[in-house]
Amino acid sequence: MADKTLFILTGTLITIGIIFSYSLSTYTVLLFGYSDFHFVIRQALFGFGSILIIWSLAQLDPDIWLQRLGFILFFGGLILMVVMPFMPAHLVTEVGGAKRWIKLFGFSIAPVELFKIGFVYFLAWSFSRKLGHHGGMGIVEELKRFMPYAVIFILVMFLIAFMQNDLGQVVVLGLTLAFMLIFAGSSFKFFFSLIAAAFVFFIFFIMTAEHRIIRIKSWWSLAQNSVLGFFPESIAKHLRVESFDEPYQIGHSLNAIHNGGIFGTGLGNGTFKLGFLSEVHTDFVLAGIAEETGFIGLALVTLLFVWLLQRIFRIANRTEESVSYLFSMGVGLLLAFAFLMNAFGISGLTPIKGISVPLLSYGGSAMMAASIGIGMVLMISKRVDHRSRRRHTAGGA
Repeated sequence: MADKTLFILTGTLITIGIIFSYSLSTYTVLLFGYSDFHFVIRQALFGFGSILIIWSLAQLDPDIWLQRLGFILFFGGLILMVVMPFMPAHLVTEVGGAKRWIKLFGFSIAPVELFKIGFVYFLAWSFSRKLGHHGGMGIVEELKRFMPYAVIFILVMFLIAFMQNDLGQVVVLGLTLAFMLIFAGSSFKFFFSLIAAAFVFFIFFIMTAEHRIIRIKSWWSLAQNSVLGFFPESIAKHLRVESFDEPYQIGHSLNAIHNGGIFGTGLGNGTFKLGFLSEVHTDFVLAGIAEETGFIGLALVTLLFVWLLQRIFRIANRTEESVSYLFSMGVGLLLAFAFLMNAFGISGLTPIKGISVPLLSYGGSAMMAASIGIGMVLMISKRVDHRSRRRHTAGGA
């Protein structure tokens, strides 16, 4: 039997996302002259569709369908991302010169969201076949067996970071890849070497795009006063950003969180959604939730999300099959890193990267992709021995 608790938690978070797609979209509705129910109807359709997808996937046999779905998502998403820049304008949605969405029956689908689930499955399938415990291997030997994955990831970085101008998704995928390596049996020494190399690539991508440099400066202009106080003035003056435009999105996000206090202003009574935070129902949904339901509401949503992750990792830890173990871990990591990056961004701890909150932010592609991943984990949960205390690691398989 599939994990009922995971199914209920997912449905609950989707329902909360539908409610706030109505409550937080007030200004956008007025600005563009939409119907009052424009966003909530669309989100509800995707939400109920996602719940149906989760339930349907949970009924399937993982021995047959897990691999089929994983490779369909991986190769299908990869092909769509490759051809999307060459598709005619009436079939794609272009924002800021980047084509990220394919128009389909009045809706927009982001192939990268589906690809992420397929990428995790590909890594799980390949790691279980090619990797294993490092067994005292040196860095050079570990690097050699990692090189094919490095080539694939560089291709993915090019497609997403350069072709789609979406560095945030690359960061999420890169972190997921690095941590999956650990669970597949690589050494911590190689893990930290990989993180260092990824940091260098991250700086490179920032320095090659003016809009990313501006975003970093905007974030730093807000955070610098809290940080530079620990440095001698001779050093601090060289790190300080002077006369830079106020990072209004982060500032208004922090003000919205502060305005919510402990108990919030009440559902529908938030003020920062009224033009201060642009499209708060998307990337800033956590700030909107914090303002209208307060610390109590935000803590409850966070608790539900952490509980959902715990169920996913629990399923992973109790499965005896290496591909299923690594895939379940990967799905949990994808969701966790997306949530953390968004939460850190809206609170000013890191620059905003345009990463949505899984299951909560408005947007059908991200919700359906997360639901497919969770549905595949539920498919795996039917094969889990719930009496088992701990599975063997992939490296010991």
